[in-house]
Amino acid sequence: MAKRQQEKKRQRKPALRTRGPSPEKTARTRAAIIKAAMAEFLERGFAAATMAGIAQRAGLAKGTAYLYFETKEALFTGIVRDVITDPLADAERQEIGAQETVADYFRRTLLPAMRNIESGGRADVARLVLAEGASFPFLAEVYRRQAYNPLLAHIRRYAQRACERGELESDTLARHPHLLIAPLWIGMVNNGIMDPSHPVDIGDLFEAQIELCFGG
Repeated sequence: MAKRQQEKKRQRKPALRTRGPSPEKTARTRAAIIKAAMAEFLERGFAAATMAGIAQRAGLAKGTAYLYFETKEALFTGIVRDVITDPLADAERQEIGAQETVADYFRRTLLPAMRNIESGGRADVARLVLAEGASFPFLAEVYRRQAYNPLLAHIRRYAQRACERGELESDTLARHPHLLIAPLWIGMVNNGIMDPSHPVDIGDLFEAQIELCFGG
């Protein structure tokens, strides 16, 4: 009788809940997946890359990768956000100083990001879009929406301010903000495709373009 009562108590006892992963572990796992996805995309191309291959690179089970990103497209969107959008957004959120020229503002906020465009992985992402954007328009669309257009809008806004302040002789840069970032693309193409044995310093190119656009 006593044994039967103990058995009933055990059956009524609620099961212990297992705790989920900590936010720190979740962030580390996500970062590992992003890093592995970049390596997979760059080595194999977007078409040949697989979620299984990405999970293997990250040292995870395939199912774990799907918990964070449902598709390769979602993974690429995450890469653009982490590697490009967030760092540039940090720069763009900085306000211009009361006595600071727009040229100096660009040097202070944007130039540091351009100096590590290669080491930070942003150049690799851009080259991937150049190589596969025509075959996979989704890649170009994500890059344009999250990285390219916001940067152009930021430059245009401050170029217009420079015109109002008399820091620019014409509104050319406000109408064509692409001029300021053109050297970035020249550098990325040169370093990754045209002449990688003779890389150029993309940060130096960007700084020189600021001087050309703003007259020193």
